[in-house]
Amino acid sequence: MNAPTASVSAPPLAWRGGSLPDRPTVMAILNVTPDSFFDGGRYDAVDAAVRRAWAVVDAGADLLDIGGESTRPGAAVVDTAEEQRRTEPVIRALVAAGYPLPISIDTTRAGVAAAALDAGAVIVNDVSGGLREPQILRVAAERGAAVVLMHMRGTPQTMQSHTDYADVVTEVRDALLARCAAATAAGIPVAHQAVDPGIGFAKTADGSAELVARIDALAPLGRPILVGASRKSFLGRLHGQEGEARLWGSVAVAAFAAEHGARILRVHDVAPTRAALDVIRDLVRRRDRVAALSHPAGTR
Repeated sequence: MNAPTASVSAPPLAWRGGSLPDRPTVMAILNVTPDSFFDGGRYDAVDAAVRRAWAVVDAGADLLDIGGESTRPGAAVVDTAEEQRRTEPVIRALVAAGYPLPISIDTTRAGVAAAALDAGAVIVNDVSGGLREPQILRVAAERGAAVVLMHMRGTPQTMQSHTDYADVVTEVRDALLARCAAATAAGIPVAHQAVDPGIGFAKTADGSAELVARIDALAPLGRPILVGASRKSFLGRLHGQEGEARLWGSVAVAAFAAEHGARILRVHDVAPTRAALDVIRDLVRRRDRVAALSHPAGTR
């Protein structure tokens, strides 16, 4: 399958009645689960989750991603009712309190997505790209929501046995193209679609690093690119970063990805990521201003 031609930088992700800022944006992770790989159990009570949600506003987040089922390798499956019980009350509490950030629901289930969107979320972040429950795309379309379509082979329980690729970047790009076509067919406008290569999901450490290094190869999809590499194991396997040391690699990946076309950086550590992105943005503007003065339009 051939990817369409598109500009290097897609417009910011939009939904009915809103959109993200026109710059690389920080998506703060809020896992309301007892078993997520990094922060499992810290925010599985509504009041703790709400406090964390307000804290990331002060830290500089642009949007909040709430998940009620862990997707780490080998994670236990949670039933729909439990996933909804974990997520919907947090969303309702935040919306009732006038929460200022757009809210994303991290789910693969249509019912959980519907409840979250009805409670006030505006984005569906689906790690299966709409494959686990295809009706989730129709749910998003009917409500005017945005979707993030991620690449994954298998399930979180089986994905580590599906890591063989002839060319990981090309195969991921082509698979995402097919998911974008499915979203469009379900009635989701292109402007409401983003793509995520799925760092660590059915990828080896080398495969994950290759996707980050060549992230601009996804630009022809014509959708904003989300990169979620925060604290992931490839940083340890390739660079020896474990525990808190993974923070530094995570910030480096986010900064590199943003400079090479990623629009959304999904992270645990909001403040250092925001600071890195803001510094790089200022430096790039300064560089480009000097280049423009040295080479005015129409001259060489």
